[in-house]
Amino acid sequence: MEWNLKEFFKDAKEFDSFVDRVKKDGVDFKRKFAGNLANLSVEEFLKALDEYEKISQDCAKIATFAYLNFAKDTSKGANLAKSRQICNEIGENLLFFNIEFNKLDDEISNKFIDGSDKYSYYLNLVKKSAKHQLSLKEEEILLKTSPVGVSAFARLFDETMANLRFEFRGESLKEEEILSKLSHPDRSVRKDAAISLSKTLNENLHLLTYILNMVRTDLDIETKLRGYEHKESYMHENNQISKASVDALIGACEANFDISHRYYSKKREILGFEKLYDYDRYAPFSSDEGEISYEESKEIVLKSFSEFSPKFGELAKKAFDENWIDVYPSQNKTGGAFSHSAISSVHPFVLLNFTKTRRDLFTLAHELGHAIHQHLAYKVGYLNSDTPLTTAETASVFCEMLVFQSVVEKIKDPKEKQALLGSKIEDIFATLFRQINFTTFEREIHSKDGELSTDDINEIWMKHSVKMFKDSLELNDYYKIWWSYIPHFIHTPFYCYAYSYAQLLVLSLFALYKSGKLANFSEIYTEFLSLGGSKNPKDMVLKFGLDIESKEFWQIGLNEVKKLVDEFERL
Repeated sequence: MEWNLKEFFKDAKEFDSFVDRVKKDGVDFKRKFAGNLANLSVEEFLKALDEYEKISQDCAKIATFAYLNFAKDTSKGANLAKSRQICNEIGENLLFFNIEFNKLDDEISNKFIDGSDKYSYYLNLVKKSAKHQLSLKEEEILLKTSPVGVSAFARLFDETMANLRFEFRGESLKEEEILSKLSHPDRSVRKDAAISLSKTLNENLHLLTYILNMVRTDLDIETKLRGYEHKESYMHENNQISKASVDALIGACEANFDISHRYYSKKREILGFEKLYDYDRYAPFSSDEGEISYEESKEIVLKSFSEFSPKFGELAKKAFDENWIDVYPSQNKTGGAFSHSAISSVHPFVLLNFTKTRRDLFTLAHELGHAIHQHLAYKVGYLNSDTPLTTAETASVFCEMLVFQSVVEKIKDPKEKQALLGSKIEDIFATLFRQINFTTFEREIHSKDGELSTDDINEIWMKHSVKMFKDSLELNDYYKIWWSYIPHFIHTPFYCYAYSYAQLLVLSLFALYKSGKLANFSEIYTEFLSLGGSKNPKDMVLKFGLDIESKEFWQIGLNEVKKLVDEFERL
């Protein structure tokens, strides 16, 4: 149940030989094509594009190998830094390609685009990015200095969080282990875990505040250098959606926060508490929920996926059988969970920190959904497989729903069903309303000039956090520093709304699937995922008859959330 990273390179000698070859390929590519794109025929340009893709993928193999080694053992930061420098050196020889393409006369560039069925959409995206590109020399300088830029602070954050230990009732726990205590059936355990989490975070708050400020500064510089209108504009461009559509998403969610208020008020009533506190948010409804083993989780996932689609079941089985998944927490292993797409010659790699809670079952389904999506997208090629975040989260959330539906349908006891439904609603809130709070928090901290003090950040964090709960749940004073362990704020500013987008899209798709109105839904869905990033998200979603730009689109998903809360209250 651990990765075998020798699937990339069997030893250091093979790694060094591969690096030398890719470096040479990069030099040869620049020598052949730099300053010469305008003189190429369509066929010659497409061959150059094939070479560009091959070298890019080889570079990704080096970077992925280093990052996965680091994720498994964060003491290997020096190796990660070295590999990033190698990739930057290779990347310097590829950098001219997009810049020169965007300087071609429209007649020539359009001829290249029209002549490429496979990469016409990719080339159109490159062309759209032209207004934010700098000169070749400027881009080279930014690339060369990037290892000591914001990525260095992201590495520092990861190493810091991986090395933190949280003292809890005589034990020294890792981040994932202390967070899992927040869903313990014993209220005193949850409260002590919240205090322990806060105490250790507080001891490291100076560093964590500094890291966030460096991320803010970097994004401010990048925004100004590249001429983006807003700090978040780069993310909307990558996600191929407009700020107006994100504003509409945020507005629709905030207008429906009463769904959350209703739910937590009912939960407090069921648990019999006078007040519900932050450490009660994930309190189970029953003290005998028990643990769920990895093997049990595996069987549930395989059955759920296979019943939806034989292809999904086949790929999930492949993931389990071929050790795509690194399962349990370990010394120096990074926290959280992810699926890294890696490269098509290997396979996706899933990282878990499985602690035997029911949430871990849904996390397993979530990350395997990513892995299936990534594997299916291999067929459109490396450049096209880079999926916008708004659709990248779709498969993961959909697979969570498949597992939830499979589990809940087997439960006959109303109270047990209510408990599971409550747990699922809380997961939906975490990927929907909570991510909207994260996004509005980021909007405000990135709108401020200069470095923010810890107190400034705490105040903004609490201001946005309370909107989701109002009087239904009370946030203790220590909660004000809980922004400090959220990795997305460091690694990918303004990532979080993609979760909300995907959650509402998936709820709409899942309702369509359960209605039976599309007899070939699983086939259409598999095709949708297989397209990766080779088509416009709007056109891809239209395959299901949904228009992501219509005013009613977000409300369809929100109505599904309301139905779940209605059912919870009825039970």
